[in-house]
Amino acid sequence: MSSTAISLSEQHVRAWLESFVVGLNLCPFARPVVASDALRITVCESDELQQVAETFMAELELIRQSPESEIATSLLVLTNALNDFEEYLSFIENAEALIEEMDLAGIIQLASFHPDYQFSGEPAESASHFTNRSPYPVIHFLREEMMERVLEDFPEPESIPLRNIKTLEEIGRAEIEKRWNSLK
Repeated sequence: MSSTAISLSEQHVRAWLESFVVGLNLCPFARPVVASDALRITVCESDELQQVAETFMAELELIRQSPESEIATSLLVLTNALNDFEEYLSFIENAEALIEEMDLAGIIQLASFHPDYQFSGEPAESASHFTNRSPYPVIHFLREEMMERVLEDFPEPESIPLRNIKTLEEIGRAEIEKRWNSLK
């Protein structure tokens, strides 16, 4: 891919962040980070799992070593790899095991987003899947300490997932798909 294509990939991700994550308030803590320079977006163009794994490790090491003021959170965007949702979930499972092995549990956690994200047991047409859908497979590196701070002042944080599902269901599948298609 050319640098223009990388730029376009990042534009798609930023449009998704603005339209879905911030625009629908799916993450009530995202607005300040998305608007800041402390949000890092790394695009990996490779379709080779070895290169994806190396990029994942580099990103993990970078966020681990960087102060929060420089990198609050990071999104690893995979434009050509892990397009199969089951393969993506397997990669995430291995990545989480690696975080445990590296004694980073409690320090870094991962959130997962995928164009075909589907919660187990939910009907395929459920609006709930869009809480974790993104234009490309995305691995979100979160600092647990930062999350603990923002959650301290948030009433009933455990209600966020149900509130998000309700929001999406109220908007309706047609409007969600209209927003989704406008990202491309």
